[in-house]
Amino acid sequence: MTPTTTLCLDFGNTRLKCAVFKNREMQEIVVLPDDSEATIRELVARFQPDRSILSSVIEHKPEVETILASAGRFHKLSHASKLPFTTPVGKPQTIGADRLAMISATIDLFPTYNNLIIGLGTAITFNFVNKYHEFVGGSISPGMEMRFKSLHAFTAKLPLIEKDWNFPLMGYDTRTNILSGVILGMATEIDGIIDIYRQKYHNFNAVLTGGDAPYFVYHLKNKIFADPNLIFKGLYAICEYNNV
Repeated sequence: MTPTTTLCLDFGNTRLKCAVFKNREMQEIVVLPDDSEATIRELVARFQPDRSILSSVIEHKPEVETILASAGRFHKLSHASKLPFTTPVGKPQTIGADRLAMISATIDLFPTYNNLIIGLGTAITFNFVNKYHEFVGGSISPGMEMRFKSLHAFTAKLPLIEKDWNFPLMGYDTRTNILSGVILGMATEIDGIIDIYRQKYHNFNAVLTGGDAPYFVYHLKNKIFADPNLIFKGLYAICEYNNV
């Protein structure tokens, strides 16, 4: 039996990425330079998908959806998609597609828990879904690169530095002071919020995901399940759930 090829595209504020699945197995992740017609056509020609799903939090070019739909079965993720959870919030249409995907993946992995899903990207998103599979809400905080850029933009002399996992607790120059302050500060913030949820909910589980997740795993005092590719696994699960 020929395996089904699924393209799961995640268009975030910082990066455009696509995960390629053969049946349920993720084969590779492709970073796209842009969302131009040429880029999407090249992607489709290379992998010849049977189906595709798009999660986008940006104003992507409309040709993206047209090309994907012409290549096979296509689904654009939104609040109107069939999801494995309910969203009893005031304006479900305002929930980002990336948050919908990571919540879906977590329910697929940990269906009996009260789950806090922490997405580390341009922003930190804290997303709580209870054991009844109700997405209750959460919070949003500035992400790592946003904090680096803010320190540079709103001061006269602090440089813009690149993220790095290798730094001491006590910085010995400007660069390492900023790394310690931003990354350890974020780790403490994440631990603190996890502790608040853990005190409130029994049978609690925390999940960490997003492109910046590897920078924080070893700095957190809470034991936490970490998977930087959780969004892609959620997109695949939503494909299955919607019979795409």
